[in-house]
Amino acid sequence: MTSDSAAPAESARLRAEQVTLGYGDTVISRELDFAVDDREVTAIIGPNGCGKSTLLRALGRLLRPGAGRIVLDGRPIRSVPPREVARTVAVLPQSPQAPPGLAVADLVARGRHPHQSWYRQWSSADRAAVSHALELTGMLDCADRPLEQLSGGQRQRAWISMALAQQTDLLLLDEPTTFLDLAHQIEVLDLVRELNERHGRTVVMVLHDLNLAARYSHRLVAMSQGAVRAAGTAEEVLTPGLLAEVFGLRCAVIPDPVSGTPLVVPVGAHDTAPGTAATASGALGSQAD
Repeated sequence: MTSDSAAPAESARLRAEQVTLGYGDTVISRELDFAVDDREVTAIIGPNGCGKSTLLRALGRLLRPGAGRIVLDGRPIRSVPPREVARTVAVLPQSPQAPPGLAVADLVARGRHPHQSWYRQWSSADRAAVSHALELTGMLDCADRPLEQLSGGQRQRAWISMALAQQTDLLLLDEPTTFLDLAHQIEVLDLVRELNERHGRTVVMVLHDLNLAARYSHRLVAMSQGAVRAAGTAEEVLTPGLLAEVFGLRCAVIPDPVSGTPLVVPVGAHDTAPGTAATASGALGSQAD
């Protein structure tokens, strides 16, 4: 069911409770509630600047709320040592950067830092974790290649490998398909679903493509102006009325012929195909409630 807020379920392993988020004097969200559904893929959608990435950063302990709290496994996340958080939650930010010439295996090895200390350096367990992460993402053959020599899809798989090497079961991915062509977007999102379905990873990702969000996620959370406007299945969230409210978008919503999930078809000012505007208007009227 859709709702104006995403009240944090007490059973959720990771949740935001009445958080106020922002940067300096700029407030992005006030009294925001959000809960991560365990062992599901959740996509956060919304227009640019609505607070999607800010929320993800707070969930990953990269941003301290001005008020309220983030709770991880029943404890306020700020009371949990950073190394322990990093063994539980892996965060992949937008457009991550690596030093020139860094090989894929060396990048992925950085994911083992939370498991090391001054008295426990590189071990056979670390090597096994790196190899397993590369195997999961299909990147073993690229282990010795410099990151900059890879395709966009391969680079994104390498970064996901680093997150997997942390051996967390919670993955927070901020726009994992940014700057990728459509084939590589599908490649990365197929991997996300495989990690969820075959390996039990809980995934929260920020996505801009509504149709891919619908196809690859169990749950959508729509944000606008720093607030959660709706949360539920793709069928519940991707309605013409809600998309008009959140994105200012006139559209029709039809079944995706491949997946059966909702397919958003935008209607532009210059669309003149017979019946297009009327169909979209009818859809707006019938589903606005």
